[in-house]
Amino acid sequence: MWDIIAVDISGRHRIEGGYYMVCAAAALTVSADHIEKVKQVKILPVWLKRAPGLLDVVQLIEDTANQLSFEGTIVAEKGDMYNQPLWVPESMFSRPFKYQESMAERRAIELAHHISLSARNLLIKELNIEA
Repeated sequence: MWDIIAVDISGRHRIEGGYYMVCAAAALTVSADHIEKVKQVKILPVWLKRAPGLLDVVQLIEDTANQLSFEGTIVAEKGDMYNQPLWVPESMFSRPFKYQESMAERRAIELAHHISLSARNLLIKELNIEA
């Protein structure tokens, strides 16, 4: 078993003149094909007036992961990093980073996706942002 921080960002499309994104970071212990334990979850919303770039995404993930009192490799989908080769985002993070490889890592990212999407939808509704 190993420790990971699965991340996902929802909302990288334009609404009301900007981009309302929510990042979810889930600190987990995983085996090859299962999530063994959820240790901590954090979300962080951000509003950008311009389209987010890779540096914005990396900074949002870093800021969200730094809220966790947990060490682990950050795991994300390649698409979240604009399909860049691994060495590009890997060189931008302050902690270990990788793209998903195992079934458990895929499931962990799906969990983070459900959290980020649900949190974003709730915040949009509560803040009366027209999507």
